[in-house]
Amino acid sequence: MTGSVRLIEVGRASPDAARTELLAGLTAQPAAIPPKYFYDALGSRLFAAITALPEYYPTRTEAAIFAGHAADMARHLPLTDTLVDLGAGNCEKAASLFGAFGVKRYVAVDISAAYLQHSLEVLRRLHPDIDLVGVGMDFATRLALPAELGSGPRLMFYPGSSIGNFSPSEALAFLRQVQGACQGGGLLIGVDLVKPVDVLEAAYDDALGVTAAFNRNVLSHVNAIAGTNFMLDDWRHVAFFEPVASRIEMHLEAVRDVMLHWPAGQRRFAAGERIHTENSYKWRVDDFAGLLQEAGFSASRHWIDERGWFAVFLAQA
Repeated sequence: MTGSVRLIEVGRASPDAARTELLAGLTAQPAAIPPKYFYDALGSRLFAAITALPEYYPTRTEAAIFAGHAADMARHLPLTDTLVDLGAGNCEKAASLFGAFGVKRYVAVDISAAYLQHSLEVLRRLHPDIDLVGVGMDFATRLALPAELGSGPRLMFYPGSSIGNFSPSEALAFLRQVQGACQGGGLLIGVDLVKPVDVLEAAYDDALGVTAAFNRNVLSHVNAIAGTNFMLDDWRHVAFFEPVASRIEMHLEAVRDVMLHWPAGQRRFAAGERIHTENSYKWRVDDFAGLLQEAGFSASRHWIDERGWFAVFLAQA
């Protein structure tokens, strides 16, 4: 048997809708750019590079948890051979679990359909017997998987601490949608935990400047969508831990006065003024277990690294 590759695009935003959303954020006080706009083709590749940096502990810490505990996780999985990977990117995390989890059907979901297509073509050569489906969609505001995927229980997979991009109230709303999408299956999710501030801040402001490039690249993407005239040299990357909200914040800060123009509009940014581009909330184990229960999951268990920096939760739907 040779598996197939299909790509389905769902609810692709019109250029006008994306432009409207971006300009609303840029004219707000304070200004903001939704983090989903990080992931054009270059942004997706820059993020893949970030995961290889020595300062960026989440990827390798989570990978070590999977490597050490995949067999134990497999004993507690729901009865399904379908793995749905939310924010799949290059698909490598999920692919490392195919054997241990007995995956027969892999559904990769990502906002960047072009990048997803490339990732799945690479994966097809490595795993020709697995049915591969790509779903290009923005699931951050609404998770509505296409009917073509059929019914039956699924293991939803959300690794890499991406749940941290949601505020606690947003995370609860999102997890309730995931619970429904499981169709009686379960959720396997990576969660970044509270840890020393110096470790956290270095992970989002690396010495090589890859995260800074990733953050600033969003301006090029905004230019392409909204017709703005951002110049990357006018902006610097800023990242810090905000302890009250328990989150890393990423911003772009104007290094000089900037007059930003777009068709039929403009805005002045004073030197030092910032555009908020991302939050990454850090959790405590008991708090996140409670969040899963509130979202409708049951029988959650978790695996954690020896330093207590990262956790992988498995919850039944």
